[in-house]
Amino acid sequence: MQQFSVVISGFDHYEGIDINPSAEAPRLLAEQGLGISADIDDPLSGVSVDIHTVGLPISFTDAWPELERVLDAVEPDIVIATGLKRSARGIALERCATNLMDASGRDDDGVETRRTPIDPDGPAAYWTRLPLRAILRDFTAADIPATLSSDAGTYVCNSLFYHLMHWNAGRRRVLSGFVSFPKVAQSAHSQQGLTLECQVAACRSVVRETIRYHLSPSSEEILLD
Repeated sequence: MQQFSVVISGFDHYEGIDINPSAEAPRLLAEQGLGISADIDDPLSGVSVDIHTVGLPISFTDAWPELERVLDAVEPDIVIATGLKRSARGIALERCATNLMDASGRDDDGVETRRTPIDPDGPAAYWTRLPLRAILRDFTAADIPATLSSDAGTYVCNSLFYHLMHWNAGRRRVLSGFVSFPKVAQSAHSQQGLTLECQVAACRSVVRETIRYHLSPSSEEILLD
């Protein structure tokens, strides 16, 4: 049986948000599992997966070091960082982490960072290593609203994404990236956001499709445009 270790991070608290999907969806997924079947038709049949979740502070200074400590301890095959995109209608699959901190507000430490590089010596951007096309196809089949997003903004989400992809650059067997959740809607027909159940299903799809890609890579599935 092939073993996979997956780390999924979320943020601990967002001001004005009662139900935080980046905390709740990973937690519920870890409880409910990936629904792997012994049926030969399940591409993950015969695969065992350990899911580790971690909540991070909305802090330019502390978010990445806390995630890095978990990664060093777990040595995962897959890392999926998640956050909240308040204006999103559905799931946003982030394509690119940019080397820029340009926050319009302060983080939880009271820090406001404007037009500052994350790493003055680092590249301008990193691309995700998640198979976005494959994930989108699975979302479509499951009727999960989603989009490819150019970037994760210039706040703590993007900073974490950039640090993660810099870490991943030296670990070519690891697949990682960033997924933004919308606000939690109370009904399936809301004009903004998605139900928590739908967001857990989306999180499950991201993990399953990334494991499937890890088992059988295809350049077509990781296209970014």
